[in-house]
Amino acid sequence: MRRTRSTIQVAVALMEQPEGRYWGYDLSKRSGLRSGVLYPILHRMLNEGWLSDGWESLEAPTRRRPPRRYYELTDAGKREMGALLGEIRAEKRFDVLAGEFA
Repeated sequence: MRRTRSTIQVAVALMEQPEGRYWGYDLSKRSGLRSGVLYPILHRMLNEGWLSDGWESLEAPTRRRPPRRYYELTDAGKREMGALLGEIRAEKRFDVLAGEFA
């Protein structure tokens, strides 16, 4: 996977709580990315096996919104993103982002 600034922003957001369960809107806010940038990155991470996804179960029929799709890091994703974040610490172009996960 390419190491772009946007990919790194998503990785930083996901690695804040590696055991967490994230919704797209939450990840958008955490990473600072618009949905048009975020979702293609999430799709690539799903294809790489770094993420698993699922749907929220809505038990109360009175909910006024559709179920949310959630994303969770796989064990492979935790390893790969940890390695990715470790590698970029040495790259000058990612200095600003490197401080966020130091």
